Amino acid sequence: MPKKRRSSPSTKRSTPSCRAVSKSDALDLYAKVEDLLGVKEATPDLYTYYFRFLQTIDFDSLLDVGCGSGDFLLQAKSAFAPSKLLGIDLSPSMVEQTRGRGLDALCIDLCELEDSFDVVTAVFDMLNYLDKHAIKHFLACLQERVKPGGYFLCDINTRYGFEEVAVGSFIVDDDDRFLTIDSEFDEGVYHSAFTLFEKNADACFDKSTGVIMQFYHTIEELAASLDQMDLTEQSNVTLYAEEADKQFLVFRKHAG
Repeated sequence: MPKKRRSSPSTKRSTPSCRAVSKSDALDLYAKVEDLLGVKEATPDLYTYYFRFLQTIDFDSLLDVGCGSGDFLLQAKSAFAPSKLLGIDLSPSMVEQTRGRGLDALCIDLCELEDSFDVVTAVFDMLNYLDKHAIKHFLACLQERVKPGGYFLCDINTRYGFEEVAVGSFIVDDDDRFLTIDSEFDEGVYHSAFTLFEKNADACFDKSTGVIMQFYHTIEELAASLDQMDLTEQSNVTLYAEEADKQFLVFRKHAG
């Protein structure tokens, strides 16, 4: 969920697109432009909530769902050195990046995974990519991946984060890439249309497009689906505005 902002156009991107428009898988398109979205600048503040909690518990295994390029896993490995550390993501490009950093990662759906872990995390909007039906299915699978007495740590966007922070137009370029995102939030659904121009070896620009949807979820909805777990901690998180645009949540699975 990029913060809306606008950058001045670069004169170097005036070269017209030389190839026909192509469709790109939304997740892999996001992987191409994640560094342009201001996410990496905001993640240290968000990670603080996760690492501060992890310092208070003992754990030997951690699974990061929607691991992206592996930033969270890399820091968790350095800070806690768990004996078992795994990331999963549905984007092959993200998984490849994570593996390239010397981390274990699989391109697999959570429900297909067989192992269980002391801690499972879903960091930076991950749950908001699931619609109302999908998140219930996801949380049912997740409960089976958490060991008895283990923890599920996540964050979700607030309504304010969707309505006041994310909606609007986002334009940014770094000379070799020009990205626009047009976003709207209506009836609990955040719709963002991505258009990316990438400079190729011929100094022409290839165009990719994709649509990414996010969905507003309440804490009460999550808690109702996690019937084997209790909500033990919640904190308001302010990354982009004066009001909370996220909430950090900790659930603990019943001991048995």
